[in-house]
Amino acid sequence: MLKVLDSAVPVACWSCSVAHNESTLFCPHCSKIQPPPGGDYFSVFGLEQRLNLDLAALEHEFHRLSRRVHPDRFARAGDNERQWSLADTALLNDAYRTLKDPLRRTEYLLKLEGAEIGEEHSGRDKKDPSRAPADLLEEVFDLNMQLEEMRMARKMGETDAELQASLEQAKMKFDVLLEDVDGELRQQWTVWDEGDAATRKNAEKIMVALLDRRRYLSNLVRDVTETLGAE
Repeated sequence: MLKVLDSAVPVACWSCSVAHNESTLFCPHCSKIQPPPGGDYFSVFGLEQRLNLDLAALEHEFHRLSRRVHPDRFARAGDNERQWSLADTALLNDAYRTLKDPLRRTEYLLKLEGAEIGEEHSGRDKKDPSRAPADLLEEVFDLNMQLEEMRMARKMGETDAELQASLEQAKMKFDVLLEDVDGELRQQWTVWDEGDAATRKNAEKIMVALLDRRRYLSNLVRDVTETLGAE
């Protein structure tokens, strides 16, 4: 079951003037559609800000709300309601796409907490081996050399079975490292969800570092995959 928020700032419904939860898409008193609510994506579904979510329940709620806000249901409504239907539908879709995806959900929640997420903040450049994670420096340097050799060989119309096997083995290793990162992230979800403010702050720092590492590894896997798949 989805655990919903039990408090929010009340606002007056535009139609019946009865106060209601500002995060709701419909007035609980008169059932009229409301303007796109403020707040975050979690509040769209009435959820607490958590990293472990019941995805089946989230999907069920998404489809339920989607049917209610669908523009076809407001074809003969007033201009405001038609516009709100479109806006609420777009908001609902964006919120669902973000929350159903583990990585996007993690990045989104961390950004809500003020964390700096993304390549522009990671201080790393995948093309610069010196900025690779410390424990991968040597491997990344060797990998980049092999990738360049493979690209040159392809341009010359040559094949190098040994080099290809080495790159495939490297990709398998980085895939395993990605799985390890995902496992560590899932552990930190629980720490963050159940922790106090200090515990959450520490978990936040760990997750930011893990996301940076994952991004770097994903770039490496992508480069190897593209190079091996090149004609």
